[in-house]
Amino acid sequence: MTQPATASHQIRVALVDDQQLVRAGFSMVISSQPDMAVVAEAGDGAQALRLLPGFDVDVVLMDVRMPGLDGIEATRRLLAAPRPPGRPVPRIIILTTFDLDEYVFAAIRAGASGFLLKDAQPEEMLAAIRTVHAGDAVIAPSSTRRLIEHVATRMPLENRTPPDSLADLTEREREVLELIARGRTNTEIASDLFVAEATVKTHVGRILAKLGARDRVQLVVLAYETGLVSPGT
Repeated sequence: MTQPATASHQIRVALVDDQQLVRAGFSMVISSQPDMAVVAEAGDGAQALRLLPGFDVDVVLMDVRMPGLDGIEATRRLLAAPRPPGRPVPRIIILTTFDLDEYVFAAIRAGASGFLLKDAQPEEMLAAIRTVHAGDAVIAPSSTRRLIEHVATRMPLENRTPPDSLADLTEREREVLELIARGRTNTEIASDLFVAEATVKTHVGRILAKLGARDRVQLVVLAYETGLVSPGT
């Protein structure tokens, strides 16, 4: 099922969920916004891989658990798939419930830009879509930290990335990374460190480049994986 965007400035959203009622509810909320349009829907990961490459999609709302191909593998394959010149690489928001945190964690590592609880308020969903589309990838910092902490407490120590992966960071960059992992915004980090927000943005850009991370959500994951930040601290 498709719905063409009516204006070039609209955020083009695709919905991937095996529950038709869930897709219908999301579609109704998203389509009510003048700056958004639902351009494609799929009922599972396999259908998404067949369908979405044929559309210009900015943001994908992807259910994590679906029959057949789940949201984790669909995310990995969708982001790795070749696309025609000029066609955007979609940013993916994983839809989950609190009980499926381990799946969310795997999906983030597969390249998703963030996640959203299925019982989130419509305003939260719309804000998440706009935030991810803008490239910030900071979705509900408190929820992000809570979910990742919950996963980190169950992550075997042997699965954590060695701290050597942070060796190229300066002391200030490590400070910024730690604050990012605690859910702080650039403005808040600037206030905490008594520097200009533009300076923080420069640090964030260098951290992303040095660590080969796609966005800030992956930086949060890495901070917990390496033990730079511990759950509950």
